[in-house]
Amino acid sequence: MAEAPAPRRRGRPKAANRDDTRARILEAATAEFGEHGYEAASVRAIARRAGVDPALVHHYFEGKSALVAEVVEVPLRPDRLVRDALDGPVDELGARLVRAVLGAWDSAGVRPAAVAALRSAIGQGPVARMLREFLRREIMHRIASRLGDDDRADAELRAELAASQIVGVIMVRYVLAFEPAASVSIDELVARVGPAVQWHLTGRPPGT
Repeated sequence: MAEAPAPRRRGRPKAANRDDTRARILEAATAEFGEHGYEAASVRAIARRAGVDPALVHHYFEGKSALVAEVVEVPLRPDRLVRDALDGPVDELGARLVRAVLGAWDSAGVRPAAVAALRSAIGQGPVARMLREFLRREIMHRIASRLGDDDRADAELRAELAASQIVGVIMVRYVLAFEPAASVSIDELVARVGPAVQWHLTGRPPGT
């Protein structure tokens, strides 16, 4: 006769068990994201797989976006970068997005893991699927919502086109390390790329 599953652990674990509990949650999140993708996975399902209460998952992690960052071991939260950049006038959003993203990637402590995550996102397999769904849900949808248009489909297209400009700069500057783009200042990149990103976001040239 099969053994009954272990009862779910409730409340906060003792100090001696914290590392083990956190590791089990991350292991469960990795499996859940791999099987169901970012969109369909839920904190409740991750908690059930880990054998803990959902509140304990939130004790260690803010939510699914934080779990993704931990699973792929990236010391960078693109959802936070975008959230901060969205806090301001729309007519300056392009420059803020470029500065926020490139400023984070310029950190030597962030870049190696961020490059590895980017390469994973454009690959195949469950990790690539998870990262793409995460970026679409937490980045593209947020930008499109901030644009505040009635035409949601067009807003999402403009958000994706704007992101393509920034990703292109990331590839040239940090992955391929082409000169002189790899060495110019962030201020210069913001001045040159920001208007193009703004054009995509608003659908019109800057200043019009």
